[in-house]
Amino acid sequence: MPHSSTTFLNRRQLLAGGAAAATAPWLPQARAQAAWPTKPLRLVVPFAPGGSSEIVARAAAAEISKTIGQNMFVDNKPGAAGNIAMQEVANSTDEHTLILGHIGTLAVNPFIFPRLPYDANRDFAPITLLSKVPSLYVVHPDLPVKNLKDFIAYVKGKPGQLNYGSAGNGSAGHLAFEYLKMASGIFMLHVPYRGTGPMLTDLMAGRLQAAAVGAPALLPFIKAGKLRCIATGTAQRLAQMPDVPTVAEQGFKGFEMTQWYGLIAPSKWPKAHLARLEAEAVKAARSTLVKEKLAQETALAVGNSSAEFDAFIKAEQARWKPVIERAQIKPEGMG
Repeated sequence: MPHSSTTFLNRRQLLAGGAAAATAPWLPQARAQAAWPTKPLRLVVPFAPGGSSEIVARAAAAEISKTIGQNMFVDNKPGAAGNIAMQEVANSTDEHTLILGHIGTLAVNPFIFPRLPYDANRDFAPITLLSKVPSLYVVHPDLPVKNLKDFIAYVKGKPGQLNYGSAGNGSAGHLAFEYLKMASGIFMLHVPYRGTGPMLTDLMAGRLQAAAVGAPALLPFIKAGKLRCIATGTAQRLAQMPDVPTVAEQGFKGFEMTQWYGLIAPSKWPKAHLARLEAEAVKAARSTLVKEKLAQETALAVGNSSAEFDAFIKAEQARWKPVIERAQIKPEGMG
């Protein structure tokens, strides 16, 4: 009896050993993939603290930290329209540094800077589109217009006599208004400011007639009657302003103007890391917590696949290239 028991044990050990030997070559690879990330993930935001970019980044990072196995922290690196941060992340080699992609760094800078220290399409892998921030078209309340149709007719009756403001050359507000000018055939003069704040001060004082700005900065002034919203740049009406029609609804089919933010990582990362990050980031963007957090800022949570985000970036590049060329938009300090 002991002999047969020993024989059985030996057979079992042999079988187990054979199974282990068969799987052994794969174990180091499986362990390496399962172990990533091995330290905190650094999410670089290529803008100064404050504003929509930080809200989106922090909401996503906090949620991803819960499930990816390491903390994700936000690191603001402003400068040169986001180009400094983009270059740094493109050149990073630690496989734990990623960046918040944006309409400016991915779809505008490639066409307004003669030379960029990064290639938006080659150096980065799209992970997921996190959020869209609606642009609103607003006018000074003294302007005798109630909607976009009225506004276009009014401007056409005073060609070159009216001004619109933006936060600066090449800013999202500059692009938004040039896009409307191109679609509608109106002519207005652009007055660039250094930031949204001073521009809004002049708009509310009547020194400017109109502007296009991200919704979070505008809603309090619209509610107080200091500005009038004549159209939203979104594909659908905003829940916060259900009575204001979109630009597309008012005669410009397919028109959409939103600022947007998404996660991108260096394209040289291993595919397994990118896939893991995508799975966690999509889950985070679609979570109730992130949706509610962004909704408070009039931002829309998205959370699409990397392939969908890639197609979206290419579509945005195709949308903005002709607008930038037609308006001859140059970055600050370059005319």
